[in-house]
Amino acid sequence: MDEAETSNIFYVPTPSLPSITPPDSYDRFRSQSVPLIIDNGSSNLRFGFSTSASPQSSPNVIAKYKERKFNQSLLLFGDAIDTESGAKSQGKTPWEGDVLLNFDAMEHALDYAFVRLGIDAEGIDHPVLMTERLCSPLHSRALTSELMFEQYSVPSLTYCVDSVMSFYHNNKPISGSTFSADGLVVSFNTASTSVIPILNGKGVLSHAKRIPWGTQQSTEYLLKLIQLKYSSFPTRVTSVQASWMLHNFCSFATDYPAVLRSLKIPVNMRAAERIIQFPFAIPVIEEKTEEELTRIAEKRKEQGKKLQELAAKSRMEKLAKKENDLRYLTDLKEGKSENKREWMHVLQVEGFDDDAALDETIRKLEVDVKRARKKDLDGQDDVIEEPSFPLIDVPDADLDEEGIKEKKKQKLMKAGFDARARARREKEKEREEKEAEERREEGERENNFDDWAARLRREQETIMNKIKERGRRKAALSDRKSAAAQARMKNIASLAADERVSKKKRKAGAEDMFGADDEDWQIYRKLNAAAVSSDEEDEFNQLRIIESKLLMYDPTFTAQHTHASITSQRSALISAFRPQYEEGDIEGSARIHLNTERWRVCETYFSPGMAGVDSAGLGEVLQSILARFTEAEKARLVKNVFITGGPSQFPGLQERLYGTLRPILPPEMHLGDIVRAADPSLDAWKGMASFANTDEFHQVGVTAEEYQEWGAERIKRWWGGNCNSAV
Repeated sequence: MDEAETSNIFYVPTPSLPSITPPDSYDRFRSQSVPLIIDNGSSNLRFGFSTSASPQSSPNVIAKYKERKFNQSLLLFGDAIDTESGAKSQGKTPWEGDVLLNFDAMEHALDYAFVRLGIDAEGIDHPVLMTERLCSPLHSRALTSELMFEQYSVPSLTYCVDSVMSFYHNNKPISGSTFSADGLVVSFNTASTSVIPILNGKGVLSHAKRIPWGTQQSTEYLLKLIQLKYSSFPTRVTSVQASWMLHNFCSFATDYPAVLRSLKIPVNMRAAERIIQFPFAIPVIEEKTEEELTRIAEKRKEQGKKLQELAAKSRMEKLAKKENDLRYLTDLKEGKSENKREWMHVLQVEGFDDDAALDETIRKLEVDVKRARKKDLDGQDDVIEEPSFPLIDVPDADLDEEGIKEKKKQKLMKAGFDARARARREKEKEREEKEAEERREEGERENNFDDWAARLRREQETIMNKIKERGRRKAALSDRKSAAAQARMKNIASLAADERVSKKKRKAGAEDMFGADDEDWQIYRKLNAAAVSSDEEDEFNQLRIIESKLLMYDPTFTAQHTHASITSQRSALISAFRPQYEEGDIEGSARIHLNTERWRVCETYFSPGMAGVDSAGLGEVLQSILARFTEAEKARLVKNVFITGGPSQFPGLQERLYGTLRPILPPEMHLGDIVRAADPSLDAWKGMASFANTDEFHQVGVTAEEYQEWGAERIKRWWGGNCNSAV
């Protein structure tokens, strides 16, 4: 591995246990009615008093877990879930997508927040400013209000949209003046992405839009791409690890098609990739000393000698047994009785039907003994001797019934022996022809080398073209609209309408005539093009022979001109997309190479259809929103395009948004810089804290008395909430 590739390797961070800090002191906030700010995000819960410099934060997830050691039920929240591996699978958030629905989890999250703030009173004696999603359902807001007023007895409750408050914090007016900034807010949330136009400091929510794609869906999409690319990855890739890869290695492409075109060059793809090294365990290999290795080798040698001795002993015993059997049968034959009945009785007792069976057994034993003795002497098999068939030429009239049967048997044996002899002769003839062809080719090579090399190169090119054409046909058959697939269907239809057997005979069960002609098998090959034919195997073998000859004798023909090298060059892009490590390379097999995925995942914000989501992209949403305003209002909006949320920190987003907005605006209309929030994660909470310290805050909240009188659905119109006055 070269130095450049090593510099692109990044190691997956190992999870660390959260630090345990005591709750804050509540004494300085007691009985002061300092507003309490709660940014209820899908991934993180941020909370704190409005006079604090920064909030406390924790993952917004809860898990009910039963600890086995002491058999106790535990209620874990936030980072504490990472301390118990079994609790991760039980995690539950208050949010279902982009809607607040799990209020049991919401209650536990608020309990955790109030405990961390050190609040030890019976109720929460502080006005609360809480975030909610754009266009939050009335039912969700009503249940949240009921929880805050009934469970925690808050004196007042105000709802706001987090992205608007982040815009307020970055564009807040000078002390004493009214907030009247204009802008186009693009908020990248966990489960959605929203666009809110703001005129005169008020969000025009009737024109706001939201697409169902956020960091949660992006993480899942990246995880699916990795699982598809590495289907047999040795380590399980978790959503947390996929989220880490998303935030550290993915970016937006200003021109996504141009990026893909540049990545078609394997060198560019290698340069753009990021290698993620996952943990792996090196197998422990017990190393032996030289003395141990020598002792093991001697032991194996002794065992081999013992096996050889046992095999030799077994062969000698078998040989001795065969010699005894041969001697016994020879003596039996020499002592043949003249009484035919007695002799047949002796043969039947020994297990023979007649004299021919005895002679055949004796002959086989003689051949076996001779072969075994010769093999012991020089290790070579005996030459095959032609067996005798004495009954072949004897007329049937001179034989009895048993003799006729034996004659038929000898005819079959002679036919088999003759067939094997013919095969040996044909093989010898082929060998001689091959040697003659090699001598002829050698003479051609020595007398006219240029013509010989050119002829072999033409043959190589012809065979490679055949292989290439066969591959194209197989690929074309996978597309049902291609000409090859349509021709295949026509062949099937013509076979179904074969007129060689009439319809009447078909119904009557007449014999199918397919296969009677050689043309039928040509059609079968066209239909079953995916099967490897013998011709294809012969072509590969012939191609290897031709290339070996050219490599041996032609100095201008190198390994780069071989079919394997040309094929590997054509597949260099595939190998760059997913490099193949050698078998046994445990470290390499535990690596993930991110290349095209780095831009593909972020591109889904502008083309959700890539990930199977039926929704408009961010560019189409921006164009639809701007089309609802007059030219003067549109000019005011695009002068201040503001992006916030975690994904707003991805590289290339500002350039991509600028390249998306510029073509949909008139040429003379000025497009301001795309401004990112100073702190995309905390600016919403800081803007809420700044607003809570103004006099206007006390006028926009719903008090406990109003809740009791009007119910949980009561809400006031104001510029930072989901319900505001018309522009």
